[in-house]
Amino acid sequence: MPQVFKIGSYWIYFWANENKPLEPIHVHVAQGAPSANATKVWITKAGKCLLCNNNSQIPDNVLRNIIRVLEARSDEIKTKWIGFFGEVSYYC
Repeated sequence: MPQVFKIGSYWIYFWANENKPLEPIHVHVAQGAPSANATKVWITKAGKCLLCNNNSQIPDNVLRNIIRVLEARSDEIKTKWIGFFGEVSYYC
């Protein structure tokens, strides 16, 4: 799974197999190595983030900071998504 970047000890990454048809753009967040129970965050067309789930139980204050970074770097995430998957669609 391609790592997009790290925020402290948290990995921000895509799963290499995101189903067909491809799911809308999102990232997974896990502390340390990628995990099947990772937190999932949708990236909107406007560059904002919507929390899909917090399966990895990231503390609320840490998750808020991570989401701020994701929003600030949403263009980078989109570029890497398109580079890896070749297309992009949005949840909203």
